[in-house]
Amino acid sequence: MKRSFNIPAVLLLTSILLTGCGKAPAPVAAAGHAMTLADSYNTKEVREYTDEGMVEEPLATYSSGDGLCVIKVMPSYYDVTLDYEKGSRADVGAAYGTLIREKMPEFIDTMEPYLFENIRMAYGGEFDPDAIEIRRTILFDSWRPEYQEEISAFAEAVSGGVHGITEDHVLSYEEAVLMQMIPDALRPTCCSALSLWGSKTVTGDRITLRNLEWNLGSNNQMGMINAVTHMKNGDRTLTAISVLGLFDIISGINDDGVFAAILDVGSVQNEAFVFEGKKCYTMELRYALEEYSSARELGGFMTGESGDFTWCHNLIISDADDSFCAEDCVSQVVESGHGRSVLRDCDTPIFEGLSWDSEDSLCVVNSFTSAGNQDGFTGSSSNIVRFAKYNEWVKALDKFSPKDVKDLITQETVDQYIVQNVHSNGSAQLILVDYHTGSVQVAFSGPDGVADKPDFIEVESFTAGL
Repeated sequence: MKRSFNIPAVLLLTSILLTGCGKAPAPVAAAGHAMTLADSYNTKEVREYTDEGMVEEPLATYSSGDGLCVIKVMPSYYDVTLDYEKGSRADVGAAYGTLIREKMPEFIDTMEPYLFENIRMAYGGEFDPDAIEIRRTILFDSWRPEYQEEISAFAEAVSGGVHGITEDHVLSYEEAVLMQMIPDALRPTCCSALSLWGSKTVTGDRITLRNLEWNLGSNNQMGMINAVTHMKNGDRTLTAISVLGLFDIISGINDDGVFAAILDVGSVQNEAFVFEGKKCYTMELRYALEEYSSARELGGFMTGESGDFTWCHNLIISDADDSFCAEDCVSQVVESGHGRSVLRDCDTPIFEGLSWDSEDSLCVVNSFTSAGNQDGFTGSSSNIVRFAKYNEWVKALDKFSPKDVKDLITQETVDQYIVQNVHSNGSAQLILVDYHTGSVQVAFSGPDGVADKPDFIEVESFTAGL
């Protein structure tokens, strides 16, 4: 398979120029477009990070009457605890929806218009509510019964029994269900991830970084409803890091220390979107986090199920012992001969022309990367440049601490459009998992958008596998 890119010969030079890590005698032109050379695209803001995260105190705490749902209003996010040990799935869903409706009506004012922004994006502006309802119904029917039970109860409670897909500043039952399917049915996601261990970390223990790039909304709505949701359920306990009111997994970690997060890939060979007979991979990922105690088991399950998902995607998966990228390829792409599902690790051969020069590390962007798989690099400056930047950054330091990883991901100026940056104005959440201490830290975007040097907040800790 011929490639139209060659990182070592051409694009690596471009990447070095654009990161401000080196100098070139003249601006580099790409695809016939001139580039403007500036002194640096790195932030001039100075901040001394530490390995530890900041700890926030709640501004207010709300609890459902039955105690099945507790929401703490933190300065940067909502801390939610759902207790499945003391109530049924339906009871928990109803408690959550009722508490949001009664105590946080501003959530509805934020989520409903944001949902319709995503619908318009998916449908190119105009949309047919009946077509959306068909998609919602079919995908809802694909969920495991326990998830149908809890989300149906949640949607009924948060909507107050209102039905219909209508943009009217009221969150209906159907809309509350549909918002659980954004990556599976509407998919505005873009992301990157990095995992380091062994010779590349100060302690030898693993550090995993996840950069969630998400449609923040026209008014930064996602920055208003960040949430960390602790799903307490015995040995199936997990913590989801996303936004208020969501039950699917965008990023999550279970009580065994298995971390997993989604990264969009898509079907670049122009296959049509197929949802009939398909599953929501974000819900299957939740099941996998509940069910499996190792990264290898979880990754094997997800690649095994991948033919039945709605979209091709990557998953960054790690635990104390392993790091993987699950390159999940849907059946129509496999059958066309354009791709396959692979559980990629640091020893898996990658595309010819791509360079990754550091041992004990794994990088993920929005393309499959294993040799011979569906190619999302050719013609994509975003994937090429981000992968090359990570390669240079990881090579530049012998060993990383959590502080060093924070410095790595926040080195660029967020608000610039001249070059492709990694930490961008679409970076909704930066998640850092430190397997030496069992710390999970998150830098959240806020109502004002993305900061160059955000706060990293301690949101969870775990001990399993350490």
